[in-house]
Amino acid sequence: MGRFEGVADRDAIEREMPYEQRDLPVTLYQFIKRTVDRVPDRPAVSFQILSDPKSKAETLTWAQLMGRVTQAANLFRSLGIGEKDVVAYLLPNSNETVVTLLGGAIAGIVNPINPLLEPEQIAAILRETGAKVLVTLKPFPKTDVPQKAHEAVKLAPNVKTILEVDLNHYLSPPKSWIVPLIRPKVKIEHGAKILDFNAECARQPADHLTFEDSKGDRVAAYFHTGGTTGMPKVAQHKYSGMIYNGWLGGRLLFDENDVLLCPLPLFHVFAAYPVLMSVIASGAHMVMPTPAGYRGEGVFDNFWKLIERWRVTFLITVPTAIAALMQRPVDADVSSLKIALSGSAPLPLELYKRFEDATGVQIAEGYGLTEATCLVSCNPVDGHKKVGSVGIPLPYCHVRILHHDDAGNVVRECGVDEVGEICVSNPGVFEGSTYTEEDKNHNLFSEGRYLRTGDLGRIDSDGYLWITGRAKDLIIRGGHNIDPAIIEEALMAHPAVAFVGAIGQPDSFAGELPCAYVELVEGAKVTAEELMDFAREHIHERAAIPKHIEILPELPKTAVGKVFKPDLRKLAIKRVYDEVLKAAGFNVEVAEVIDDKKRGLTARLCRTGEVDEEALAHKLGEFTRPWEWAD
Repeated sequence: MGRFEGVADRDAIEREMPYEQRDLPVTLYQFIKRTVDRVPDRPAVSFQILSDPKSKAETLTWAQLMGRVTQAANLFRSLGIGEKDVVAYLLPNSNETVVTLLGGAIAGIVNPINPLLEPEQIAAILRETGAKVLVTLKPFPKTDVPQKAHEAVKLAPNVKTILEVDLNHYLSPPKSWIVPLIRPKVKIEHGAKILDFNAECARQPADHLTFEDSKGDRVAAYFHTGGTTGMPKVAQHKYSGMIYNGWLGGRLLFDENDVLLCPLPLFHVFAAYPVLMSVIASGAHMVMPTPAGYRGEGVFDNFWKLIERWRVTFLITVPTAIAALMQRPVDADVSSLKIALSGSAPLPLELYKRFEDATGVQIAEGYGLTEATCLVSCNPVDGHKKVGSVGIPLPYCHVRILHHDDAGNVVRECGVDEVGEICVSNPGVFEGSTYTEEDKNHNLFSEGRYLRTGDLGRIDSDGYLWITGRAKDLIIRGGHNIDPAIIEEALMAHPAVAFVGAIGQPDSFAGELPCAYVELVEGAKVTAEELMDFAREHIHERAAIPKHIEILPELPKTAVGKVFKPDLRKLAIKRVYDEVLKAAGFNVEVAEVIDDKKRGLTARLCRTGEVDEEALAHKLGEFTRPWEWAD
């Protein structure tokens, strides 16, 4: 691990040698083996099914983890998984999830799926990836994951084998005695063979692969992006991209003495790559509290005690989790904590300050995306953190801010602090073949190699990257991507609706919440409440149901008649801020929302009486959008 204080450190690392000349393993099996050769008896991963800091936990050393991963890879090969075949998993966090992710990528191509999706969406992903094997949970109290898995396999006949993970072995008596008595029954309406994951793994050799490891770099993972309508986009990840993410963590952040608390799900790239791959590169220790992580029962209430139990040095988090944690007192010894790393959504200034005040620890905010095998930039862990920025592009990561024409050609590169589309080239970007579907790669690359992220941003004079908005319309609710088309298509099915514009409205907890603006067919009559009921009935993704629906006489439109969403975002910012300011008793209202060239959409405030400016700054610091005085 080296120090990472700023641009100079990043540049010094790049000057050492070209990335291709670094002595790095080619395959994931070699990657893990290096760590086992170095620190075989150090703890690698730990999992506890309950959030109580005194409850039972299972820890695997690096040597034990390697054995389990080898068995899983051998099992997948025995089930017909070759290098181009797919092992999907629909699992919450557990040690088996880590084993499946790594073993699946060594035997073939691993495809993690979000268990919060509906069965139809899960089935669409299974069909798109052509998965032959699905690893999921054995029926267990308080979870619907197995039920969803069997429903989905009914709609995805390409899945020939289901391997079940029984979480009961993580419980102690008397709870472990009770589970078999109350285990839910699941209806099986498909022809896939059902086997016990751990029992089948135990029949395989743990000391060697029964097949030849890959000779070179190849696609080893498929990650779906968001949970959207119809056919999901599936991003392809190569060994080289996974190992690049791990190398960054091992070089800049962690060593074998570090303990990372990771309550984020292993179906998401943030946990799979910047966390798990960095743990492999460094020999550090990853701890997973409860299957549902931050969503787990009692996790927030026991959080600080869990940090004390495991002597955690790095906390992996997201803004919604920080907001929940700041509502609870720090009731344990958290002196082991060095830093918190936050990603997936913008971090409000007020949350950063509250966290530092409560723990004495700073949050380093970073930026990554599924399409780039994750990491792009991060605020320097050992250096100056510009709150609100996503930090400095990481070593060997070339970020350009570009303007394109409608055909996708580069018009020009932006200057310092000028806003344009963030485009990225690094060892995690799979040039030309980001998605499994050829059509989805069309127009995705600038000059053939720079991935167009769809995010708008700028680079300041110190080299820090700032995200100011999105060229694409995604709504990001607590790190979960929502396609506004889901909301728009559902509401357009109502006979009274002529036009719909769905956007993300600001929220102090989730960052954004979906809302919709509607224009009615001439002469039609319907209330916003009736449209809300219609939305609840017709939108199957719970997170996408709008929090607010408003009927306007006419929606703002472009010259070609498309709904103009920047104007809708301005309306939403004004409405939300005015409601919050009024509820908090401030003599302030939003005069207008302007599109500032440097900062994006900015609320301009005016006073209607005396104002406590410090308290106002605290309140508005809970949101990520900038503001200023109009007077």
